[in-house]
Amino acid sequence: MRTATVERKTRETEVFVSLDLDGTGEYDIDTGIGFLDHMLETLSKHSQIDLKVRAEGDLHIDFHHTTEDTGIVLGAAVRKALGERLGIRRFAHVEIPMDEACSRVAVDVSGRPYLVWRVEFTRDKIGEMDTELFKEWFHAFAQEAGITLHVENLYGVNSHHIIESCFKGLARALRAAIEIDPRMGDEVPSTKGVLGSE
Repeated sequence: MRTATVERKTRETEVFVSLDLDGTGEYDIDTGIGFLDHMLETLSKHSQIDLKVRAEGDLHIDFHHTTEDTGIVLGAAVRKALGERLGIRRFAHVEIPMDEACSRVAVDVSGRPYLVWRVEFTRDKIGEMDTELFKEWFHAFAQEAGITLHVENLYGVNSHHIIESCFKGLARALRAAIEIDPRMGDEVPSTKGVLGSE
């Protein structure tokens, strides 16, 4: 069973994540940030990862700590559920259109975290959420999940469409990359015999 539960408490936030990588895309999410909830629901549905998220943070200050820490804990849960990453396909990429916007996402579930972020927005906020926080979320997620993640918005005008195509792209690429390849058996998909910096 590729499942994990991770909790993290700081003076700024308390975050709980429980997930099943081999689920059906069921979700139960409450971060206190409506648009972030919407994006995480999208991530769950299109990755088929069952996901429960609870976050309480210092939203009276701003949304930064809650957004970043949710990415940290979700990434840590993905890494924990993947274990030694035996038999996974490891690489995947997709292009996701949403109306006038289209984004490309590529992942390597390598154990080596890295983020390339080529996304620009046409406005500073979506609802009450600062668009600059999306890079913080993707960076935190990639670091803690131990994945190389390239996110590029190819074109688009509507900021909502742009970021939603990025989250859907992450979902579909992650779904494909963590899928068990029956031809791999229980092998690590690397000539080194391990994934990561070991």
